[in-house]
Amino acid sequence: MGNTTEQIRKVELGTGGPLVGAQGFGAMGISAAYGDTDTAAARDTLEATVEAGVTLIDTADMYGIGANEEFLAPFVAAHRDDITLATKFGIEYRADDPDHRAIRNDPAYVRTAVEASLRRLGVDVIDLYYMHRRDPAVPLAESVGAMAELVREGKVKHLGLSEVTGAELREAHTVHPIAALQSEWSLFSRDVENSAVGAAAELGVAFVPYSPLGRGFLTGAISDANKDLSGSDFRKLLPRFTGDNAKANTALLVPVHKIAADHGATTGQIALAWLHQRAQVHGLTVVPIPGTRKRSRLLENAAAAHITLSSGELALLEPIAGQVAGERYGDMSLTSAAREAG
Repeated sequence: MGNTTEQIRKVELGTGGPLVGAQGFGAMGISAAYGDTDTAAARDTLEATVEAGVTLIDTADMYGIGANEEFLAPFVAAHRDDITLATKFGIEYRADDPDHRAIRNDPAYVRTAVEASLRRLGVDVIDLYYMHRRDPAVPLAESVGAMAELVREGKVKHLGLSEVTGAELREAHTVHPIAALQSEWSLFSRDVENSAVGAAAELGVAFVPYSPLGRGFLTGAISDANKDLSGSDFRKLLPRFTGDNAKANTALLVPVHKIAADHGATTGQIALAWLHQRAQVHGLTVVPIPGTRKRSRLLENAAAAHITLSSGELALLEPIAGQVAGERYGDMSLTSAAREAG
């Protein structure tokens, strides 16, 4: 399959939401989290998103403590009418205090955060505004109510949530329509299928899987984080990427490699194609947001939207998630899975 210049199809991002490419772009890694950035290559990669029809561009105020939003601003200005811009609030970091981290959902913080994101991004309105993580101490009605005020004021067009349970999504949707739910979902991570996916399908909410390539593990390029990743790469801290866990998880890719070879594709493309077909399995819109700093990888990822896997191939992939060694984070306390586990 390789790369392609054929644009991907468009889908509706939630009931009444904007039309976006069926695959989006997670911009976190373009300037944060994965080591040093080649700025020129990163900007060239951003340009390739529009060429490929990848129009949902996803960032957050916490990525680089605002620096990721600032990095995107020139690209956004050049392509404002061509893209759907998503950002998030809710995880508070401070440049003057590297050890500070707090989950903030209170209405006052919602307003402070959106004004800062609007300024950094250089826009008058954010197309899709997510609550990045849930603080159970703040009633959802208060948080989503404050977000809804931003819609009424014209600062935000559509609302989204990240890492919430099915019950939390239903509760939030009674306050204001939710266009999209963003949570981790991949061949390696399927806990969202417990309740969140079904609730999204029932409510007409689009699902936006982040880390759809298992933070790169599903590309087959990483077998041991300590050997394969740079010193500043945060994945070296993740349980799935090191030691015996990494060895066990690498072995799980054997059927993915076989299917990729049969399609003349990469393992990453097969992982993305699997996610695209979750849309038919569960009856909802699915828009994965893989990230990359390379134009060639961006085009490769986009080409995955044109791959269809057979029922036999899907059956080979079905057991993988249940065999993965290690949690997706060292601390799972902020995830929807942790709240469902009680």
